[in-house]
Amino acid sequence: MNAILVTGAAGFIGSNFVRHWRRAHPADRVIAYDLLTYSGCRANLADVAGIDFVEGDIRDRRTVERTLRRCGVDVVVNFAAESHNSRAVLEPAAFFETNVMGPVALLEAVRAVSSGGIRFHQISTCEVYGDMALDAPGAFTEQSPYLPRTPYNAAKAGGDHATRAFGYTYGIPFTVTTCANNYGPYQFPEKVIPLFVTQALQGRPLPVYASSRNRREWLHVEDHCRAVEAVLLHGRTGETYNIGSGVEVDVETLADSVLAELGLGPELKARVPDRPSHDRRYLLDSGKVRTELGWAPRIGFAAGLRETISWYRENESWWRPLLARASTVQESAWGDARP
Repeated sequence: MNAILVTGAAGFIGSNFVRHWRRAHPADRVIAYDLLTYSGCRANLADVAGIDFVEGDIRDRRTVERTLRRCGVDVVVNFAAESHNSRAVLEPAAFFETNVMGPVALLEAVRAVSSGGIRFHQISTCEVYGDMALDAPGAFTEQSPYLPRTPYNAAKAGGDHATRAFGYTYGIPFTVTTCANNYGPYQFPEKVIPLFVTQALQGRPLPVYASSRNRREWLHVEDHCRAVEAVLLHGRTGETYNIGSGVEVDVETLADSVLAELGLGPELKARVPDRPSHDRRYLLDSGKVRTELGWAPRIGFAAGLRETISWYRENESWWRPLLARASTVQESAWGDARP
């Protein structure tokens, strides 16, 4: 490909993907597109040379169309999303606006500019499949039904459905990837791993949900970027690919690991109530992407977590100014979310 448009490019996964693509494909033109909302940080791309940056809203079809035409885009990769599950409980409409109507506007722009010449890739999440019991056998496959239980999950599912509908109806070549929980450098400090690390570095409590044995599957962001690259280069259009590590860690163990790495004790843990519709577990069967495309994660969780903690410890100048921009969701006041 010659030109790739990356939306949400100043966010966590998007900026890591831009950085990865520039390293792996230096001859390609990379257009980084981002609205720079509270969690979008232009500084995330400060060390990436040779990209075109466009400040814009994915819901702004005219700006997207102009960008697609001007830059001769071949592929659109949509990382742009509202993704803070806790905030979605209190402000659900904003999540449906961005995560459903955003992909719709992008797809409309693609349809207007090119009849089947621009590929669209939708970045999704394991959470669209819904809740899994802690003792349930097996894992979610690409054929598992979508059963989202929170506004964020439902909004992401809506964006996925829109992608497939535009593909089938208008002939837009598309792929979808659903990924496990990501971690790594440049993750906004409202998410659990950077939240725990930055709280601990400040000597402040780590908020651990009451259901502290709820588990998540953890995938390093660099492994995720490599998987998306494999799908773009070799994946079959019209297909969905699950991207997971197979490594599950519960929130209690995660908090203990962060504290241990920083030489701190369990007294810094503080219990907070579960949010409404708090899913117990997600686990993806990623056999398809491994078998078809030869992808496999390279970064083990223990080593990756140590490196991530070290990155935040060494980059306080990056995360400390962001604390004032972080969402002010009060995890102890979920009663306010219910009528």
